[in-house]
Amino acid sequence: MIQKALPCNVKARSLHLKSSSISIDHPIVKAGEKLGRKTYGSPTLSDQASLSCPSLKLGPGDSTRSHSSDEFIYVKEIEEGISIYINLLKQII
Repeated sequence: MIQKALPCNVKARSLHLKSSSISIDHPIVKAGEKLGRKTYGSPTLSDQASLSCPSLKLGPGDSTRSHSSDEFIYVKEIEEGISIYINLLKQII
């Protein structure tokens, strides 16, 4: 569809990265929702794109700051992330 709409020839640079997803009914997603976490599509790319299994990204800090030239994270955000990981894992194991 894109090619037909453009006056020039276009070609994808790479097709090895795939969209990743996980069912909203997956136990880890449900556990995160119980902790008050919201689901959303990540605005950044990660190694997750090379996985061939259900996966989710759950990292501490503000996702809009990740993988940028001025990337940073506050210590408070790391501490909060540790607490979230522990509580999440307690629900599923």
